Parts: sequence; structure tokens; C-alpha cells
Amino acid sequence: MRRLAAHCTTCHRPVFKRLRVGAVIPAHNEVQNIGPVVRELRALSAGEGGPVFDDVVVCDNRSSDGTARRALSAGARVVLEPTPGYGLACQTALLALWPVDAVVFVDGDQAFEVRQATDLLEVLADGADLVIGSRVLGRCESGAMSAAQVIGNRTASLLIRLLWRHRVSDLGPFRAIRSEALRRLEMCDEAYGWTVEMQIKAIVHGLRVAEVPVDTRRRRHGTSKIGGTLRGVLGASAGILTTIARLRARALPAPKRRRPEDYAAWRHS
Repeated sequence: MRRLAAHCTTCHRPVFKRLRVGAVIPAHNEVQNIGPVVRELRALSAGEGGPVFDDVVVCDNRSSDGTARRALSAGARVVLEPTPGYGLACQTALLALWPVDAVVFVDGDQAFEVRQATDLLEVLADGADLVIGSRVLGRCESGAMSAAQVIGNRTASLLIRLLWRHRVSDLGPFRAIRSEALRRLEMCDEAYGWTVEMQIKAIVHGLRVAEVPVDTRRRRHGTSKIGGTLRGVLGASAGILTTIARLRARALPAPKRRRPEDYAAWRHS
């Protein structure tokens, strides 16, 4: 992991309802989208008028278009992960995150209304351990999700309901989780199985999981890495289904690249 820059801490650290919050943004070739996402996160304010986020980390996952520079100029801290993988990019960003009580995950493609991060955090502050931003429960702009994505999402949600008897409407990447809860899950998937692994392990561990509606729109620039290509659709589908099968078989290998103690720094000191 290589860090490009870091902001200096100040005496005042942002707090949202007694939670220090960090944001993680995995990004690959999002030079036209990443700036607005970071700026909107930085601009979010709590009820008292202070900022919501204590730290915003973008993981540039092998971009070739200047994504890292654009994220830095927008106010994020940036780390580089040369090995491709959505889950791996999330893990790399997490290791760079300042100690926080909660983490918000959001994509860097402008597909989500970033201001709705406070809706997720409200439910987290009320006692949930994991809050999923559900695109199914919210408003979804026409074309925001491909037909293959919709079918795959419904299939995975149905499998979770049948196999674990837990109702799930979406595997949406826009989500918030308590740092202590995330540490307990010992996440290990390095690709597209990251989101479903988190949800299933949260169910298995008996965590309090909630869903809130979030609005989804077509990405403003470029092509979706998943829904926009056949390779992306097939790769994501295979990764999600393989993860579901592995977790159902109770084959839960220890993380290969990260150790649970690595995540101890996320906890509020």
C-alpha cells in the first residue's frame, strides 16, 4: 500500500451523534466522478453545523486517468492499491483510515446521493451495527442498474433469505457499519464478493442489520465497471454466487492478506 498524502489532524475532530465517522471510496478510473463525490462528503454537516466525516480515504485501484490527483485536490487522502479487486481496494483504504467508530462505504462514480450518508448514520447511531443503503427501497433512475444487475441482485437476495432466513432487498455498496462490528467479521474477499460477504457474516454473527432507502442515478461519466460490460457482469455474478456458496458451506478461511489485529486501530481510542 502506498499513501500519497494525508491531512493534518486538528484539536477538533468531527463527530456525528457521538460517532467519529470515516468514509472509504474504492475507485478505478473515475477521474471525472471522484471529485464531486469527495467534495460532497466533505461538505456534509451534522446538526450542530460541524462536518460529519473525520476522514475520507480514496483507494486508487490501478487507475490510469489521474483519479488519485483529482481525489487529492478534492480533499481526500489517497492510497494506491496496484492489485485489482473491489474488496482489496476497500481493505487497503480501511488500513489507512484514522481511528473511527463507524465507516461509510460509497462508490466514486456519482451513482449515489452522497448526502444520504446521514440517513445511514442516523440508523447506525440509533443502535444498528450495519446499515445497507437499499436501491430497491429507494428511487432508482432508469438505466442506473442494468437488467443483469437487477436479476443478479434479486437472485442473491433470495438465496440469503432462503439459506439464512433473513430478508434482504439489496447488496448495495452504499453502506455504513460500526468499526467494532467490521473488525469482528474478519472480512477476506478481495473482489466482488465483498458486499455479500459482509451482509452474510453480519447475519451469522447476530449483528443488528438494517436497510434504509437510497436513491440511485445513472453514473455521470464513463462506463460502469460491473453493469457496463459483459466481463464485469459475469465477474460480479460469479464472485457473489461463489461467496454465498462458500459461506453456506461454512468454509470461512482466515483472511489471506489482512489479519484481524490489523483492524484494531479502527476502534475509538
